[in-house]
Order: sequence, then C-alpha cells, then structure tokens
Amino acid sequence: MKIGIIGSGGREHAICHSLKKSNKINKIFCFPGNAGTAQFAENIILDLDNFETLKDFIIENRIDLIIVGPEKPLVDGLVDYLETFNIKVFGPNKIASQLEGSKIFTKQLCEKYKIPTAKFGVFENKNDSKNFLKNSKFPIVIKADNLASGKGVYICDNKDEAHTAIDEIFNGKFGIAKNLLIEEFLDGEEMSFFIISDGVNIKKFGTAQDHKRVLEGDKGKNTGGMGAYSPSRLISDELEKKIMNKIINPTLKGLSELGSQYKGFLYAGLMIIDNEPYLIEYNVRMGDPECQTILPKLETDLVEVFLACCDQTLDTVVLNWSNKKSLCIVVCSKGYPDTFKKNIEIKNLEEINLEVNDYLFHAGTLKKNEKTFAIGGRVLNFISLSDDFRLAKNNILKNINELNWPDGFYRKDIGYKVIK
Repeated sequence: MKIGIIGSGGREHAICHSLKKSNKINKIFCFPGNAGTAQFAENIILDLDNFETLKDFIIENRIDLIIVGPEKPLVDGLVDYLETFNIKVFGPNKIASQLEGSKIFTKQLCEKYKIPTAKFGVFENKNDSKNFLKNSKFPIVIKADNLASGKGVYICDNKDEAHTAIDEIFNGKFGIAKNLLIEEFLDGEEMSFFIISDGVNIKKFGTAQDHKRVLEGDKGKNTGGMGAYSPSRLISDELEKKIMNKIINPTLKGLSELGSQYKGFLYAGLMIIDNEPYLIEYNVRMGDPECQTILPKLETDLVEVFLACCDQTLDTVVLNWSNKKSLCIVVCSKGYPDTFKKNIEIKNLEEINLEVNDYLFHAGTLKKNEKTFAIGGRVLNFISLSDDFRLAKNNILKNINELNWPDGFYRKDIGYKVIK
C-alpha cells in the first residue's frame, strides 16, 4: 500500500512512525512532512490550499489512503473534496469539522443537546464584549471563534487583561473575527479524552493531560502544548461512562441529525469538577503533543485502524495497548510562543542514544544539505514509556541533555501532578 499523510508537525511524525511498522505499507508520502518524517517517508512540497494539485498528485502516484493530520484542511473541506474523486481519506468531513472550526457551533450544539459546558455569551464587536465585562466575575475566559492553533483562548484575571484579549481577537490576531465567546471560568482539572469513529462504531483511544501554558507551574501564555502524559490521573470507569453518555454520544447524535456521520479522531478537551465532566472544546483530529504521547502505546497495526474507519468496519478491530505510562516533553525555540529565530541548526541529534521505549518526534524542523534546522516554535518531542512516570521523565531528561541544544528551552515540570 501507498499512504499519504497531510501535515508537518510532531503528530504527523508520530503517525508516520507508527505506520512504518506495518508490513502492509511499502511507501509513505508526507505533505510536507519535516526532518523526522524524511527518515522513512518522501516529503512532498505542495500548496495544501490547492486541493486540485494535491488530488492530481494522489491519483498520479496511486496513493491508497490519505490521512489528514491538522485541523485547517479538515475545516476547509479537504475530506469532502477528495471523496468526490473516490479517494480513500481518514478524517471528518466539513460539517463535522465545525466542532473545531467554530466554537460557537459547538456551544450551540451543547445547548441543544444539554451537553455540560461553561455558560457563555457570543459577541459581534468590541463594544458589546467590553460592556458585558462590567457585570462579569473574574477570572473569565475569552475565545476566538475561529481556528487559532490552540492559542486563541485567554484566561483573564481582570478587566485590563480581558480588554487586551478582546482587542487582539477583533484586530485579527487569529484571522478575521466576526464573533468571540466569553465564558465563565470553570475551576477544575483538565483532561484530554480521545475516541476514534467510523461513522457508526466508536472506540476509545486513550486519555492524556496536556500542559498548555509556556511557563512552569502552568503559568504564562497558552501554546500549542509544552508536553503531556498518558493516561490521565483522573480517568476511571465511572468517569469514562459519564464522558461517553453526557458528552460524546450526544455530540455524535447531534451531528447525525445535521446529516453528518463522524469519521476520524475526536478529541474532547474536558474540565473535571468533582468527578463530573464539562466540555471545554473539541478538536477534530489527534491532539499535539497528545498524539505523540499516546500512539507509542498502541500495539495494533495503525493502518488497519484507519482502513476500518474508512470502510465502517471498526467494530471488527481490537485495539491493543501497552500498560506502560507515557510522558512527552516538547523542546521549543527560545522566544516561543512570541517571536523566535528560524533556520537555526540543531546539532548533536546523532548523539542521542534512544532506548527501546524512548522516542524522538520532530515538529518544526527541516532537513537541508544533510543538516537539521529548527523552523518552528515547537521543534522536538521527546517521549518515554515506562512503568513509572518518574522513570519516563528521567529518561527524557537524559536524552534532552544529550541533545544539548543552546537555542531551545523546555518545561522541567511536565507531569508534576503525577510525579511527587
């Protein structure tokens, strides 16, 4: 089989790495990929906004299956477009992708189907937004309605911070903003919960805890994710049932009543308060860095899982998982998530001695003239599986020290709630 993967981050490298273990696959293309995927796939530079160019390449090269990693092509309708040419593609369609593409769409779905979530208001301009704050309790949450790569969420402790958030969103920091959301602040513990669906059948795909804030102690600006661990310390059979019955199942029912069957990964960002789940947001793909944290634990052939989702036979696939704990630490370019330098060489990659349960997935990297360069904010993902989170973290820190990259930084407290 020939497989194509859309995307260039750590998530896509992790997917690529899992797929290459399958004896069913003889060629992988990555669009555009990174320095990590270049080790065992062919990286192809194409304009991903030009669906026709991509479609022509897929047909000419007889690619059997396309996996869409990031959210933007899904929200833009790439799945719908490719399926009109009978191209097999893994990922949700345009209607279903509104779960991530529009926070307001998701909130209205929650309202209609009584899905537990924070109370909210939708505002179309700065004045109405700021007037609402006059009678609001702080902290308060302000969100850009559109895609913002995980960064369009502000937790504001006072009126000044809230005004800055409103100004930045309506001034176009995350693209053209017709609306924004103001939500009550939910005080609990976050959890990432994943399922995979073929449109009829659902299987659970693990849990994780993501560290979004850039600074230790979960402080500072939101990022795309500074690290994660799996499984979440909060998960139990009782909580899992509540999440499925109160959040996942009503969401999929709501989509089906809109004429859309959900196919692909669905990632529920949850707040757990007194063992009750509240939906914060949905992502219509695997999280990053949660994907890099969870996938190394999967023992089932990943291509079988993807094909079953495309063929609506997911009920015939058994997902086997390692019982080990998994931890991921992200190494970022200095300055991220604000201004950072690009095209900085990363030396010493060959000095890292990865053990059997250690992994290194590239994110914002590029291979040029046999050298590896950092071109993004989040650059490398170090993962380790172990019977104990502390041991996993120690293994990662050893590997990061071997890298010894002076232009990078990372959070040293990833997993602090499960490592005493």
